[in-house]
Amino acid sequence: MKKAEYKKIVKRHTPKEERLKNSIIAFIVGGFLGVIGHFLLELYSAAFNVSSASASALMIVTLIFLGCLLTGLGFFDEWVHFSKAGLFIPITGFAHAMMSATLEYKKEGMVTGIGANMFKLAGSVIIFGVVSAFTFCLIRVTLGCFI
Repeated sequence: MKKAEYKKIVKRHTPKEERLKNSIIAFIVGGFLGVIGHFLLELYSAAFNVSSASASALMIVTLIFLGCLLTGLGFFDEWVHFSKAGLFIPITGFAHAMMSATLEYKKEGMVTGIGANMFKLAGSVIIFGVVSAFTFCLIRVTLGCFI
């Protein structure tokens, strides 16, 4: 079989991505997650009579907890498969990445399993987040001097 024939067969059997449909679903699910986050923010502000900053911290902890819980129960993977970026881009995706690696390596023990592999998926997110934040701060400070 020649390369060209092989490429045609692969192209014919490769599933087509429905980008518009996936984008709309991700937008709706991500927006709904934002609504839930705002509801939690208002709930915590009113129920505990705390500042917006404290309520924000409680809301983030709640979303992280829910992401970890749903990953542990096995629901999160199916929901991400349906909603795509609507669930794995926000903080719930970070919680899912941490929890998935933790569950995968728990049988190897606390230190060599969970401790050594917990950041396997999320470590790159942390590194690139810190580097990009530093880069944008440098750009802002540099441009701020010229304005």
